[in-house]
Amino acid sequence: MAKLVRREDLERIRKSGRILGNVLAKVRELLTPGISTSFIEEVVREYITRQGARPAFLGYRGFPAALCISINNEVVHGIPRDRVIRAGDLVSIDVGVEFEGFYTDAAFSVVVGNGNPVAQRLVEVTRRALYAGIRQALPGKRVGDISHAIQTTIEREGFSVVRDLVGHGVGRSLHEDPQIPNFGQKGQGTVLEEGMVLAIEPMANEKGYRVKVLEDGWTVVTEDGGLSAHFEHTILVRRGQPEILTLGERGDSF
Repeated sequence: MAKLVRREDLERIRKSGRILGNVLAKVRELLTPGISTSFIEEVVREYITRQGARPAFLGYRGFPAALCISINNEVVHGIPRDRVIRAGDLVSIDVGVEFEGFYTDAAFSVVVGNGNPVAQRLVEVTRRALYAGIRQALPGKRVGDISHAIQTTIEREGFSVVRDLVGHGVGRSLHEDPQIPNFGQKGQGTVLEEGMVLAIEPMANEKGYRVKVLEDGWTVVTEDGGLSAHFEHTILVRRGQPEILTLGERGDSF
């Protein structure tokens, strides 16, 4: 179960989230045709380290990079390498930060340059699904309320929801319970409590929901070759409205 954040620890996890929000804003500015994914990796590593924090993905279960860069039919866990981003690519960026023992996790997708209308719509629908899920993250609600809100937002637009990968608790570890599927029924699952920290992360596919892992052991792709998009924020469950922790200093979101 996600450990409730104590009042004295709130500023540490908020600082972790601000660093991560700043990283994502910086990457978004870098994402232009012709840039290599390995260069983005260098920038992210250097920035996080300079803030006195640590890239949480680097070395996690052997992952070799500070961020995941997934392109077009790649769903998650793409590894940065000497690959160049082209105009029209649908690019998903996923980054984790650890600051003084507190973890945050966030992701966004964007079409670089002018992409096809389906790619643009997939990105926008997945972004809306993230916020539909976040609005359900209130004390007394259940995990299924988040899952149902995400699933209905995506499927009513004709896209599919990835089943094999889920959101999760986060805070003192990168992955904690409860799991937060992106599909499910209202009123089912773990009851949410004030002070829980959750990573809510819808992953939507253009075509079917099935995915597979490439031979590198990490990169998850759509089984049918369709496009995929991914959004994620780390949030604090609290009364009134959830607090999005992974905004940058300018309050940038996506």
